[in-house]
Amino acid sequence: MKKNIDFKDLILFEDDDFVVINKPPFLATLDERVGGAPNILRMAREYSDDMQACHRLDKETSGALALAKNPEAYRHLSMQFENREVKKLYHAVAWGVHQFDNKLVDRSIETTTKGKARLAYKGKPAETYFTTLEPFARHTLVQCVPITGRMHQIRLHLMYLQAPIVGDVVYGGEDFYLSSLKKKFNMKEGEEEQPFIKRFALHAAKLTFARLGGEEVTIEAPYPKDFRVLVDTLRQYS
Repeated sequence: MKKNIDFKDLILFEDDDFVVINKPPFLATLDERVGGAPNILRMAREYSDDMQACHRLDKETSGALALAKNPEAYRHLSMQFENREVKKLYHAVAWGVHQFDNKLVDRSIETTTKGKARLAYKGKPAETYFTTLEPFARHTLVQCVPITGRMHQIRLHLMYLQAPIVGDVVYGGEDFYLSSLKKKFNMKEGEEEQPFIKRFALHAAKLTFARLGGEEVTIEAPYPKDFRVLVDTLRQYS
């Protein structure tokens, strides 16, 4: 990740009330408990003093993230999230070849003490719809539409479908190595092959919400380089 990220370069949409950015991977949305690592909110407040994050993406997840510039806008969008009126659409690269056709996973989730979550009958209700966008030789590009917003929901629900996300070692998804597809893969002597993508392959591709005046806006976030190259490579070897 580039050390000096300019917040302005991340902006996909802006009006008087909201900013939607394309969050890079490996950058936390809010302050992390440890140290003074850069985070989106701190960068956003240097851009506009009263900025607040209306939701959050996991540190490794890239894509569309909405911030409010004033308290009224923050309340307006926070209520939409609470009432499940915001449409969120993610893309994930999953292990295995799957044909999902708007498949609903309706499995409750509870958080555990160590910043993880698990499927549990006594947990909070969680629903996600999954659709196959493109099958590859051993993987699938999947569209994920979460109806609820539980912690690690998409990751857990894909694990439940036996389609864990590439690089999501916490929830059953192994790292992907190019040598597993490429017959003549030569490493320099003494070098160890690195995972092809150094995070779990999940991207917030689209966000739809109502502006203060009531009109709906949809923002699409292009893939960051690591996700784009992963998809292109899997396509090439299919």
